[in-house]
Amino acid sequence: MPNEAVIRMYAAREEIYPREIKGRYASLRWSCVWLTQLLFYGLPWLNMNDRQAVLFDLASRKFYLFGLVFWPQDFIYLAALLIVCAYGLFLVTAVAGRVWCGFACPQTVYTEIFLWIERKIEGARSARIRLDRQPWTPEKIARKGTKHLAWGAVALWTGFSFVGYFTPVRELSFAVLGMTLGPWEAFWVLFYGLATYGNAGWLREQVCKYMCPYARFQSAMFDKDTLIVTYDAARGEPRNARPKAQAAGDCIDCSLCVQVCPTGIDIRKGLQYECIGCAACIDACNGVMDKVGKPRGLIRYATENGLAYKLGPAAIRKRMLRPRVLVYAAVLAALVAGMAVSIAVRNPLKLDVIRDRGSMGREVEDGMIENVYRLQVMNTSETPRRLKIAVSGIASAKVAGEEIVEMAAASTRAVPVRVRIDGGAAAPGSNRIDFNLSAVGDPDLQVSEDAVFIVPK
Repeated sequence: MPNEAVIRMYAAREEIYPREIKGRYASLRWSCVWLTQLLFYGLPWLNMNDRQAVLFDLASRKFYLFGLVFWPQDFIYLAALLIVCAYGLFLVTAVAGRVWCGFACPQTVYTEIFLWIERKIEGARSARIRLDRQPWTPEKIARKGTKHLAWGAVALWTGFSFVGYFTPVRELSFAVLGMTLGPWEAFWVLFYGLATYGNAGWLREQVCKYMCPYARFQSAMFDKDTLIVTYDAARGEPRNARPKAQAAGDCIDCSLCVQVCPTGIDIRKGLQYECIGCAACIDACNGVMDKVGKPRGLIRYATENGLAYKLGPAAIRKRMLRPRVLVYAAVLAALVAGMAVSIAVRNPLKLDVIRDRGSMGREVEDGMIENVYRLQVMNTSETPRRLKIAVSGIASAKVAGEEIVEMAAASTRAVPVRVRIDGGAAAPGSNRIDFNLSAVGDPDLQVSEDAVFIVPK
């Protein structure tokens, strides 16, 4: 019908070509790239105690973290770590907005790496735009192909390094070189590599704008004293390309702040959920202000209250120490301290006792009563230990047979144990006894577990 209007519910993506920028925050961002990637790629190759320093051995259900060994029974520490990370994120966001997103988020880090590769192969921003608008030629195919090959190499190395945290990386290397990679290892190398290639090479800002939940709930953690990237409209408006024009603001409307933005927003329109706080626009604007002879800081890290009341840096920092920040910091410090103390004092010995249900208690030689148990012994430390088994609770209770157990480092073992008591030493029925496991040469290192001794009627 002629009066019908077409409403499009989906806007096609407009390609963003972030311009390269140099400055204080760009250097800081690349420092974070180097730091995070040296850790990520390097940790699997670090050895400690004749093994990989960081290894999550799912098959053996052992998780090695430098000098510590965690088992499935230590799942509480994973829960505590996730809570610590959550409170750390809350604290950082309340103080400085999405600074994590702009400097250390894996999506930002790998996008920076992939953009650097793109610039080296296809050229600066204007050259990339021209290349994409050109028809397909041998030169364009060669440049695009080389870029994607380089992206693929980085992505596969990233997938390989990721799997190296779960399969010993040296074994994984030999398996790759010998073409004997297992199906699960091959799947996760390719899957993680493909995710890196797709997110950092193709989706880029789409992940930050539409897929990342953090962008959606960040406003709940912001207030007017949160440090964010802001444009000083009172100083910059009205914009004028001639900075010396009468009644002109400091903004010369060069649009460099838009050209360098990895999500393609205009910071001069105010705070937007797409802004990841990377401060690229600050570096760009400061460079322009230097050229036109104006003071830096037209775009800067500031707070809403700081702009409204024209507060200086010292006053802004003082207002950051508000109740929300102090509560987050106190809870985070308590969680970290509690977790550290718990790990430091945890007992490396664990003991579970299971009574043999096939035998309810039997009379053996010399009129003694015997029960059979299975002790599930775990040595969570990386030190081999000799352990002594003792039993108490009934006066004449003793272990029949070998009382010493040899335990390898970071191992678990089922130990059958026979316990005997004198006839008449306990009343018929169920009687409580206690098993005690102590380290030979270190009696302070011990663990106890109760059990039931059955005396037949």
